Amino acid sequence: MQTKKFWMLLILTSAPVCVRAQWLHQPLPGTPRSPDGKPNLAAPAQRSSNGKPDLSGIWLAESSPIEELMRLAPGGVSALGEGLPSKYFINILADFKSEDAPLQPAAAEAYRRHLQSFGKDFQTSRCLPAGVPAANLLPIPFKLIQTPREIVLLYEADTTFRQIFTDGRKLPDDPQPAWLGYSVGKWEGDWLVVESAGFNDQAWLDAFGHVHSDALRVTERFHRRDFGHMEMEVRLDDPKTFTKPVSVRFNLALIPDTELLETFCPESEKDLAHLPAK
Repeated sequence: MQTKKFWMLLILTSAPVCVRAQWLHQPLPGTPRSPDGKPNLAAPAQRSSNGKPDLSGIWLAESSPIEELMRLAPGGVSALGEGLPSKYFINILADFKSEDAPLQPAAAEAYRRHLQSFGKDFQTSRCLPAGVPAANLLPIPFKLIQTPREIVLLYEADTTFRQIFTDGRKLPDDPQPAWLGYSVGKWEGDWLVVESAGFNDQAWLDAFGHVHSDALRVTERFHRRDFGHMEMEVRLDDPKTFTKPVSVRFNLALIPDTELLETFCPESEKDLAHLPAK
């Protein structure tokens, strides 16, 4: 039964977003290259005009080792979007044994309920956006555009955008709840530190169905290790959901010499009309 649940979950959560395509080949200026003309992903990270690392590029969460994915899903995993996913896309609490998951009772009950529904309530299966940090963990690329006062994330999944303000402003005191919240960033050495709050309580944290409340605060740390690789650290603080803060670390890989294409879930999703009404 658990295997069946996992397969149904992956089919349902990936269906709206896995039909996609990239520009076949679009060499981009400024890309360091090896003598054979291929992008040199191990080249030093480039810097912006203010001396900070330039995080710009098209990025994709790296797949977890197949052994870890098989531990989460003994029945096997299927490719989603660009390939196999990060374990944290499947389960944000993948580093915990199930009996040690730091969940408040109501959050644990919601998680059990979502597993029993085979993932039919995951928001992307209903053409709704992934939240934070799930949007960066989807096996679908996103584009990061860095300017001196603002960083913009363009998610190919349903052509969604997110703004991170680096102009010194504070988070709003009384924000209107939003799927992706409100984000401000600052530099600590070569790390970009992003604080986000003001989320609604509708998004899931992962495909398995861990929820969060409107009290969620997310701290993301971005570090471009070299031209083709970026480290991410994410801390989730939500006392209504977790008994203690939860932190995960994963890597992003650059997808060179290509561009995003627009995708809109209602154009390609064929199963939405057959899902139970909310």
